Amino acid sequence: MSSPRDWTPDVLDGFEQTTLTLPAAADGPVDVVVVRTAASPAAAAGSTAAVLYVHGFGDYFFQAHLAEFFEARGIRWYAVDLRRHGRSWLAHQSPDTTDDVDEYLADAAAAVRLLVDEEGIERLVLNGHSTGGLVAVLYAHRGAGREHLDGVFLNSPFLDMNLPAWQERVLEPVLAFAGRFLPNVTLPGLSPVYGESIHADHHGEWTFDLRWKPIEGFPARAGWFRAIHRAQAEVAAGLAIAVPVLLLHAERSSRPSAWSEEAQRTDTVLDVEDMVRLAPRLGSRVEVRAIPDGMHDLTLAAPVPRTRMFELLGAWIDRLSA
Repeated sequence: MSSPRDWTPDVLDGFEQTTLTLPAAADGPVDVVVVRTAASPAAAAGSTAAVLYVHGFGDYFFQAHLAEFFEARGIRWYAVDLRRHGRSWLAHQSPDTTDDVDEYLADAAAAVRLLVDEEGIERLVLNGHSTGGLVAVLYAHRGAGREHLDGVFLNSPFLDMNLPAWQERVLEPVLAFAGRFLPNVTLPGLSPVYGESIHADHHGEWTFDLRWKPIEGFPARAGWFRAIHRAQAEVAAGLAIAVPVLLLHAERSSRPSAWSEEAQRTDTVLDVEDMVRLAPRLGSRVEVRAIPDGMHDLTLAAPVPRTRMFELLGAWIDRLSA
């Protein structure tokens, strides 16, 4: 009989973590860290329902108030930091990169196995933000253990590159092809506008570890670009997610060259029109709603749009439970 799993205090107050060791990748050993609410009120009440959160590129789980929302509704909270991200980033690894999104599907599958086999979870919603949204839809479509899912909640999912149309037609295939042979070539950096919009040291109200989520993000590599391109092509071809999907997004996108207040009322990272266009290709039970004055991570938006996001999410959870 195996011994009880070791959960240790997390870097985030009120949470605890455990490490899953996965098969080694091309760059060496792989750890994946799963986080849960410590002294979970929902678990104490005997709940067997849970949410598993998957973060985006250049990101990790730190949104404690999102966990509190679900716990208050009797739903246990878990999050996975994908390999080479946040808590799971090991010294020998290049941060926040992959040559195949299926690596992330394996991370999600390992976390789902933990929840089902060891945590007693019987009803599970997968919550993906940005690149985590891309991972979530592919996992719900063909990931190992997807039969345990009851629903998928997408917060501004990264379903297509945010590039001008001509660049998507001409430049994107070239970069994706180059990524096969030159995977470590660094691509132009991300704008710091979004990071400045959310961090309390700049214009936002949130604090997070800048080693794991720098204001300007981590540099994207050509191999990562190719992996995302291939994953998004799979979405564009059409998925068959069997469970209900809720996709929430900001009402508008913008591409500011410098920070302004507009950056806190729009998605400055992705094009929301891509999300709306591709949503019907995810499955037959997809609900799409826009959040006025929302931003890229809707959970970090200003109080009014954030409240609206939670209202829509709560109503969907109620319908899902019924």
